[in-house]
Amino acid sequence: MARKHPKHGPREDFGAEEDAPPPPECWLCERPGGRTIVWHHPVPKSRGGRDVVPMHPICQQTLTATFTNAELQRYGLDVEGLRAHPTVRKFIDWVAKKDPDFNAATAKKQR
Repeated sequence: MARKHPKHGPREDFGAEEDAPPPPECWLCERPGGRTIVWHHPVPKSRGGRDVVPMHPICQQTLTATFTNAELQRYGLDVEGLRAHPTVRKFIDWVAKKDPDFNAATAKKQR
């Protein structure tokens, strides 16, 4: 049988937006972060990477579809080198006009 009154009173909103810090900026595209942030290993964990950087899910998907783990290991934390790649540059120019929470299907792996 359902209760007439909740046991602990009305539900409070603990995640008030004015208390929350602003989301971090994306490491790849430098747009402000959205509701979903992925903590990406620029050097893959399988290649000894320990550092993590904030990214949009679509930006991370583009990196993993464009580069192999060995290529990502060579780039390391050199984000300028990644941005200079023609495929990534084209993606960044395209996604720059999108909302931070924008998500779409990415191209298949180009390997």
